[in-house]
Parts: sequence; structure tokens; C-alpha cells
Amino acid sequence: MDLRSLRAFVEVVRQGGFSAAAKVIFATQPTISKAVKQLEEELGGPLLGRQGHQPQLTAMGDVVYRRAMAMLAERDHMLGELAALKGLEQGTLRLGLPPLGSSILFAPLFAEFRSRHPGIAIELLEHGSSRLEQAVLSGEIELAVSLLPVDESFAWQDICDEPLVALLPPGHRLGGRATVTLTDLADSPFILFESGFALNRMIDTACRRRGFVPREAARSGQADFIIALVAAGLGVALLPRLNTEQRVHSPIHAALLDEEDLRWHAALVWRRGAALSPAAQAWRALTREKNLR
Repeated sequence: MDLRSLRAFVEVVRQGGFSAAAKVIFATQPTISKAVKQLEEELGGPLLGRQGHQPQLTAMGDVVYRRAMAMLAERDHMLGELAALKGLEQGTLRLGLPPLGSSILFAPLFAEFRSRHPGIAIELLEHGSSRLEQAVLSGEIELAVSLLPVDESFAWQDICDEPLVALLPPGHRLGGRATVTLTDLADSPFILFESGFALNRMIDTACRRRGFVPREAARSGQADFIIALVAAGLGVALLPRLNTEQRVHSPIHAALLDEEDLRWHAALVWRRGAALSPAAQAWRALTREKNLR
């Protein structure tokens, strides 16, 4: 089985079409189509359903897609280890970061990593923690930042343990309070995160423990937009403290959330038992060196 055909197929799925995949791997669209067709003939069935504008995975295609990503990841690991043996600085760091907190915690590390390892390419996937965990397990990325606790399928390295802050809109009855609890907010509408964010699940679980379901006013994956929605009076929001210290101003009131079972406890995670590439090991070492636990 040709790894080039597998990569062509994977990119068609990732990019949502043959033309976009061709641009990513610097090939022509007919070349990509031919590679996928040959793969289907070799495996004995259709991998993609071609109804509509975007190709959809068949049941067989879903299996091949997951396995192909793992095979391509192992190839990258092998090339990275061989490069390390030759004393070369090359390879690819395949990393997943959530929108919340990354600009503050990781932007300086990116600059430092690039200066130390200029030959290592960085492929970054930005999404909520739930989606990033799936990408790690499938082999799409090696490392991701997620929220603890994580499933036993992952090994992890502590990054940051931050309290949450409740952002209250103008005129909220709790305005002026230094701290609030979830029960205090039970009758307020909540501005939540998109479905791929683990923090959504944690907030919902903590609220249900206290006997209520958070009433949703809106969803977003961007901290700045969430803050703007609070300022517009749409509802309350819960964000990590590090995301609010330089961004929140009057008329929003920020109160510390006094709940020990609901914190933003972030960790660097990877598939348990996986042999990490030299690039991934270098990123782990840098986070430790810079005291990100």
C-alpha cells in the first residue's frame, strides 16, 4: 500500500475536497483523484461518498482514514528519529492548542522553540479540548493541551491550574461582589463555549451537581467575543482568570468563582505508550524548562 495514496486520501478528508487537497500536497487534482481511486480498487470498496459538494466518508473510509493517520504519524516519527541519529534538526511538531489561554501561555514558547529548532516545522491544530483529544488518539497530532481529568488513554504533563472568573453584565444583581458561586448564578443565562470544548461539559456537570441546568444564551469559541457578549448584556460567562486580567473592563464586573471542583486545570497530553518524535520531546522539555509545570 502506497503511503502517498494514503496521504492523498487523508488530505481530501481533512481539506474537504480534491482541489483543496491538491494545493496542500502540491499535486494536480487528477493526480489526487487517481490516487484515491487506486486505493479504493486495492481495498475493494468505496472510501468516499461523492454526493453534494464535499466528499463524505463511507464506513470503510472511516476505518481507512483513522488507520492511515496513524500510519502517516508513525512515518513522521521514524523520519524524526533517523534525523536525530544523524544529528540533524528537522521533523515536524504536530501540536493541538485550545483558543482559551494559548496566546498568553504559548506564544512566547513558539518564538523560543523556533529560535532553538529552526529546522522543525510546526503544524498547529486549534480547537476545543474534546476535539484535540480525538486528534491525539487518531494520530492526527502528537501533543495537545487539554483539561484535567483526562481519560486513561492519555499520559499527561501538568501545565497550569487557574481558577475561573465569572463575568457579570452591566446591572447584574451580583455586581460588586468579590466572589460568587455557581448557585448564585443559577437564574442567569450563560454564554457557553462551542461543543468541542471540555469546559462546557465541566460547567454543565458542576451545575447539575448543584441542582440546576445552565440556561444557554449563546455559544462562542473566542474569548474576546464572549467578553463582548457579556458587555452587551446577553448573560454571564465563566473564563479562566488568565484570559480576563488584561481584557475585562467596566461595565463588566469580574468576580472570582468560588468553586474548587470547577477550575481551568490544563495539561499537555499524548497517547499513553506512544513513542514521541524528537520534535514532540523537545516541546515537552521546553514547557518544563519554562515552568509550565
